[in-house]
Amino acid sequence: MWSADLLKGAAAYEKKDYKTAYKEWLALARQGDPKAQFFIGNMYYKGVFVSQNDGNAVKWYKRSAEQGLIKAQNNLGTMYMRGRGIGKNNIKAFLWLHITAMQGDKIGIKNRDLVAKIMTLNQIKKATKLAQECVKNKYKGC
Repeated sequence: MWSADLLKGAAAYEKKDYKTAYKEWLALARQGDPKAQFFIGNMYYKGVFVSQNDGNAVKWYKRSAEQGLIKAQNNLGTMYMRGRGIGKNNIKAFLWLHITAMQGDKIGIKNRDLVAKIMTLNQIKKATKLAQECVKNKYKGC
């Protein structure tokens, strides 16, 4: 469900009024809205209206991912896989991407399988177990 302010931000973004989009979404993101957090993360990742900053993108993706937003979980896993904005960590990458894959996300499945190709079997087993614990703990402490 999209709130009026979230929709206002989306409409502004589509009109390339990035300042308004950022303002609307940032207020919601700070209040804990996972979609707004994801959108703010994307703005930092792409450098739209704000300076491109992978660290800030990761911060917002993580907050959103911890609330169960699949796109944020995928992006966070990809950031770990590439070492962008956070230290490269294939186990953490697999963990988040496996979570999206378990939810049937095709992009998550593709990305999980990519990172799995450069991991050992023991690393995959460890990451799979951590992903299951993460889901059980409602994405907290992952």
